Amino acid sequence: MHDDLDHRIIHALCCAPRSSFRRLGEIIGVSEQTVARRYAALRRDGVIRVVGLNSPIGQGRGDWIARLRCRPDAAGPVADSLARRPEVGYASIASGGSEIICAIRSTGGRDDVLLRQLPKAASIRDMSVDLIIHAFGPPGTAGWSAGRRALTEEQLRLLAAERPVPAGPPLAPTDEDRPLFDALAEDGRASHTRLAEVTGWSAARVARRLEALEAGGSLTFAVDILAERLGHELNAILWLQVDLPELHRVGEELGRHDESAFVAATSGKHNLMAIVVCRDTADFYRYLSGRLAEIDGIRGYEISVRARRLKQSVSLIHQGRLIHPALG
Repeated sequence: MHDDLDHRIIHALCCAPRSSFRRLGEIIGVSEQTVARRYAALRRDGVIRVVGLNSPIGQGRGDWIARLRCRPDAAGPVADSLARRPEVGYASIASGGSEIICAIRSTGGRDDVLLRQLPKAASIRDMSVDLIIHAFGPPGTAGWSAGRRALTEEQLRLLAAERPVPAGPPLAPTDEDRPLFDALAEDGRASHTRLAEVTGWSAARVARRLEALEAGGSLTFAVDILAERLGHELNAILWLQVDLPELHRVGEELGRHDESAFVAATSGKHNLMAIVVCRDTADFYRYLSGRLAEIDGIRGYEISVRARRLKQSVSLIHQGRLIHPALG
C-alpha cells in the first residue's frame, strides 16, 4: 500500500521529473536516501516511469487523437498492434469493447504511414482523427499527480524553478541526438554519466544538450503512473463541446482539477477532451455532477470509460505494471 510520502514524491516528480533526489528531498522534507529508495521501489514495481520524449509541438508538428470503432472480435488484436507502434502514445479500449482510443505522434511528413493505413483496415468500421491543438494544465507539470495536490503551493513553486524555461526558437534534434532520446525513453531520469556512455559525449556536453533541447521545446518529460495501483480504478475520456469564446477558460479550469490527467483543445466535433481519473464510479459521478457541472460554457458531452488500458506515453501496461515497450 502506498502512503502519503509516495504521493508526495510522485507529485514532485510530475513537477520536476529530472530534479535530483537531494533537491527533491530538501523540498519534500525527507532525506535524499529516502526519496531514492521510495522512487526505486515505485519504478521497480511498475507503478511509475519517468520518460523523455521528442516533442512534435516544439518542431512545428502535432499529435492526433484517434477514435476507432472496430468489430468487437477485432478490437483487442488491433489495439495490441497499435500499442506496439512507436508513434502511438496513449492507447486504450473503451467500455463496450469495440472502441479504441489512441494518441498518434505525427512526424509531419510523408512517413505518417499509420494515419494513411488506418482507414484501409477491414476490421475498422468507423474512425475519427482530430488534431490536438493545445494542452492545458498547470505550467511545469508532467502528468497526473495521484489524484490530489500532495504538496504545498510553496513546494510547487520551488519545484517549478527546477525546470528549464522554454526560450528562443524551437531546436530541432539531429541524428546525433537519437541515442540520447532512446536512452531517455527508457529512463527519463538517467544520469549524465549514463547518457554520456550511450552518446559518447562528455557529461558536460550531455547537460548542455539536455538543457538546450528542453528549453527549445523539442524535449519534454512525461511521468507515466499506473493509477490503479494507487487506488484510482476508473479512467474516462470526456469529449466536450464548448462555446468557442469560452474554450480557453474552460480548458484552463479543467486542467486545474485534481482528477484531470490530460486536457486539450482539439479539432473536430468535440473541441475539448479531458482524461479524468477517479477512485470508482461513485467518485466519478460526484465529479460529473459537481465540479464539472459547475463550469459554464459546456454545451454537450460524450463519455468513453476505459475498459482496458494498453499504453501510456511510451510505457506498455503488462500484467499490471508499466514496462518499456522493448519488454512487451
